[in-house]
Amino acid sequence: MNKVLETVVPARLGTGYRWLLASSWATNLGDGVAVAAGPLLVASLTDNAFLVSLAALLRWAPPLLFGLYAGVLSDRHDRRRIVIVANAVRVLVLVVLVVTMLTDRASVVGVLVVLGVLATAEVFADNTSTTLTPTLVSRDDLGLANVRLQTGFITLNQLAGPPIGAALFAAGSAWPFVTEAVLAAAGALLVSRVVLPVAGQEAAGAPTGVWREMVEGFRWTVRHPAIRTLCLTILIFNVTYGAAWSVLVLYAGQRLGLGAIGFGLIATVSAVGGLLGTALYGWITRRVSLGNVMRVGLVIETLTHLALALTTVWWLASLIFFVFGAHAFVWHTTSLTVRQRAVPLHLQGRVNSINTISVFGGLVVGSAIGGTLAAHYGVTAPFWFAFAGSAIFVVALWRELTRIAHADERSPVVVTPEPASAPS
Repeated sequence: MNKVLETVVPARLGTGYRWLLASSWATNLGDGVAVAAGPLLVASLTDNAFLVSLAALLRWAPPLLFGLYAGVLSDRHDRRRIVIVANAVRVLVLVVLVVTMLTDRASVVGVLVVLGVLATAEVFADNTSTTLTPTLVSRDDLGLANVRLQTGFITLNQLAGPPIGAALFAAGSAWPFVTEAVLAAAGALLVSRVVLPVAGQEAAGAPTGVWREMVEGFRWTVRHPAIRTLCLTILIFNVTYGAAWSVLVLYAGQRLGLGAIGFGLIATVSAVGGLLGTALYGWITRRVSLGNVMRVGLVIETLTHLALALTTVWWLASLIFFVFGAHAFVWHTTSLTVRQRAVPLHLQGRVNSINTISVFGGLVVGSAIGGTLAAHYGVTAPFWFAFAGSAIFVVALWRELTRIAHADERSPVVVTPEPASAPS
């Protein structure tokens, strides 16, 4: 058992990181269960398409609405405590939901409110959890630490969680939410065992006001060439990705001839590819510079859109989705590692939130573009748009990618902030 533990989570990563990893894996499984159970519960209470669609909307709206504020809080207060409180809120809300379900008092509006609160709590928990890793792990081990976190996300949140959630819902509609509550409680308990170093417990300096601290995070991001370019890259490539993937269900049916089960397998194939990507991440980064990893990744994403626009063969498309899944998680791990190395600890939360807004903002804009193009020019039009846009941006960004990957060489992990001005 000790050998297995040492292989999965080497002792050099520290006991604190092991507790954090266990907490992340527990809550990721709970989130995966909710991915399937939430929409199923709403659909069981109403056949109104608009209300059912709100269940999906409430999953990505909170990061846009509360991401910056979550970043300010994580930079201002005890980060471990924020994660504990966020998970405790999840447990409380889930208990209320289960009680209403068992007493036949659950309503569509009430369930949607619960899903919104859960997604909001997840924003605060996830944003803050990301800032804990660089306080617990040495800079050289950040890549490995992020790979282990990503492995849990892929296997538990994307692969295991949804089918478990669906199976539990079939056994009894309240069971998946009871399970999620137990896992959220476990996540809070596990992260409470983490002991943060003094430098990682709270941000230095007195609070200067939420608005000023948000502006400080934006100003630092804009003035740092590498992180600014990284956020811009994520924004642009999520516009192109969102345009293509927003019509993926139509593409799978009309272009590949796949039914509902086949469409579901696309996500599974991508997740398996992602699992391979995380498994090979250490091997890849020992042989290829981070700059070239990012270059190759963006080329793969660009060619993915082109290949999907051209193919009508389901098995070939599945292979493309597999490769894309591997790229997506390698890119995410590299991006996260570069950001953690380059951003001062007292700004980690705010810069992470700006990155999150870039991700979801790009997806929202891209989805609108993709739907419009598909409606007027056919289901492959968004993929051609994604290919052209990605290709142009790769060419424009080619030289900058090396600078992004080596941002950490010019910026220390821990930077003592200047004394804060008087509170407003």
